[in-house]
Amino acid sequence: MQSTITSKFQTTIPKAVRENLKLSVRDSLEWKIEKGKVVIYPSRKKFLQYRNAVKTGRGDISKDIERARERM
Repeated sequence: MQSTITSKFQTTIPKAVRENLKLSVRDSLEWKIEKGKVVIYPSRKKFLQYRNAVKTGRGDISKDIERARERM
């Protein structure tokens, strides 16, 4: 597969690559140079790894402050 670089240094990701990597609009790509070759990785949003890690609901601010001070 190949694509052409435009005058604005843009290129189109071939459809087969987009589908294989499940890329969609607004996704990010990470570009690296490894051993003289360009390698492109889909850049996954790292914040999603923390999904459901934060508990929500009614809290006790005084106790939270006290716990935070104990950890210092």
